[in-house]
Amino acid sequence: MTTEAGGYGDVVITRAGAAPDLQGAFAVYQRLHQRLAGAVRGRDDVIDVLLIALLADGHVLLEDYPGSGKTTLAKALGDSIIDDRPTEDEIVAFRRIQFTPDMLPSDVTGSIVFDPNTAQFSFRPGPIFAHIVLADEINRTSPKVQSAMLEAMGEKQVTVDNKTRRLDDLFFVVATQNPLDLVGTYPLPAAQLDRFLFKVRMRHIDRKSELDVLTNARAIKAGVGDSLPRVSRTEILRARAAIEAGIFLAPEIRECLVDIASATRTTEHVLQGLSTRALVLLLPALQARALMRRREHVLAEDIEALAPYAFAHRLETAPGVDDVLALVRGCLQGPMERLARLTLRR
Repeated sequence: MTTEAGGYGDVVITRAGAAPDLQGAFAVYQRLHQRLAGAVRGRDDVIDVLLIALLADGHVLLEDYPGSGKTTLAKALGDSIIDDRPTEDEIVAFRRIQFTPDMLPSDVTGSIVFDPNTAQFSFRPGPIFAHIVLADEINRTSPKVQSAMLEAMGEKQVTVDNKTRRLDDLFFVVATQNPLDLVGTYPLPAAQLDRFLFKVRMRHIDRKSELDVLTNARAIKAGVGDSLPRVSRTEILRARAAIEAGIFLAPEIRECLVDIASATRTTEHVLQGLSTRALVLLLPALQARALMRRREHVLAEDIEALAPYAFAHRLETAPGVDDVLALVRGCLQGPMERLARLTLRR
């Protein structure tokens, strides 16, 4: 048994063997947040949700308006990562895929091409072979292309010419859709939405932040955060492992999540409630948020903070239900109260 005092925040770490490097994981979060905050102003809440999803190995769907900074945010994240893999296979940090109705799955996954010089066929990787992929206006492409994205997001692999090819462990999708311009779109099916850990509805930034953007537009465009230290692919993967091993999830937290899912499945206002996959994907996200708050354990406040992003887009509501967030809060109320009572007894 080893004991480390002050190894992470103000918490005393006591564990058998080597303790997970939570301090290193927190440093990874700090460096990423500093670079993203330098590139995109007035979006600290969105940046935190994005980084929670990255550290939890999930994907994010941004519902936003044109010009809200989604591309800048995703590109800044890609530019913040150094590829230090011990392999010659090059994977770029960031790729943007602009989805259109006439796209084919091969435009995303890659295709088999014939080389006349060698008289052989070879695989040419598509833009999905990147660490950070911005899937811009994902609802503008056909269900056939969306299904290719579903395989990539769900299993980190693509199938081309009847052969499965693995994506990198760091593979992270930031997808966008416009909530107003719905002409010529293909709404994402429930199975596709369920692959997204979070759906974030972005709003216009506040007046002070918008003035800051206008005042420092030249510096922001030049890359104001480029001088800040970046993080390596290995550091992010190690941070994920440290969070999973070092942030405690009490049984009562899991019970609360199951009770919330049950509430969504039994209320008359919901036609299709939360899936078990949604709960499984949320666990590392809760741990990542606890890390960002410099805690070694998940609290009820983590569930309350992330539930709107993780649950609202997964519920298929009954006709007449307009406020999905209010419905989510209603399903949270009973389980959260029971969790509070169990916490007080301990």
